[in-house]
Amino acid sequence: MRLQQIAEKLGLEELTPLFDQDIDGVYISDMISDVIANAKPGNLLVTVQVHANVVAAANLVDVCAIILAQGKRPSDDVLRMAEKAKITVLSTSLNRWQVASKLYEVGLR
Repeated sequence: MRLQQIAEKLGLEELTPLFDQDIDGVYISDMISDVIANAKPGNLLVTVQVHANVVAAANLVDVCAIILAQGKRPSDDVLRMAEKAKITVLSTSLNRWQVASKLYEVGLR
């Protein structure tokens, strides 16, 4: 499934330009060390963390996009960092459980 499709189906707000690509899975975590150890390249990361280390970890692992749950919004510096790394950052008012449920409903496992 493509990132553009996910963004549209879940009604996600684009905080950076959408770098459309295939999504190979989902990883949900708020612990940076956990993301580094267990997320896979091509995963969609769901988190509430909004600091620069989230983008750094996503870039290290080659995560394709970050969904920020619970209406979280990072600073402009963090968004510029994500854009430079070509990592799409999306936001939603849904909590992590609701995001996971919606992703499952649209067929992403």
